[in-house]
Amino acid sequence: MHILESTNDILMEVAKACDHCLKPCRYSVIDNSAPSLSGSSGELIDLILKVECRGENGQRYPIDDLELEIYKSGSDLSITIAWSFYPNRPILWHGKHSIWMDPVNGKRSVTPVEGSSLEALARRLRSIFLIEE
Repeated sequence: MHILESTNDILMEVAKACDHCLKPCRYSVIDNSAPSLSGSSGELIDLILKVECRGENGQRYPIDDLELEIYKSGSDLSITIAWSFYPNRPILWHGKHSIWMDPVNGKRSVTPVEGSSLEALARRLRSIFLIEE
């Protein structure tokens, strides 16, 4: 069980997950929303993040930046991941399983070449934010 008590905790955990799943780059995370935490349990309600990519030498690679949304959908947790620089690439929706969607029409799409590492990231993030009942 993970209890995230502050926005800073959230951003650090997301950056660590990105660093682990999307090697060899390093990532920083910027809060693009006011995260909504409910009660002392740190239960996540809604969060929109920008994930910035840097090479091992610290050079920025905005072409590999991601947009990340983590939100409650009913009693479940959903995560969407999209590329900031490529609005026409498929978007990953991850709930209990992963689905790649066409960003224009929302229909299912084929998994892109980089898809497996983003799916691993979504699974890791889901495990961070799911609170055991």
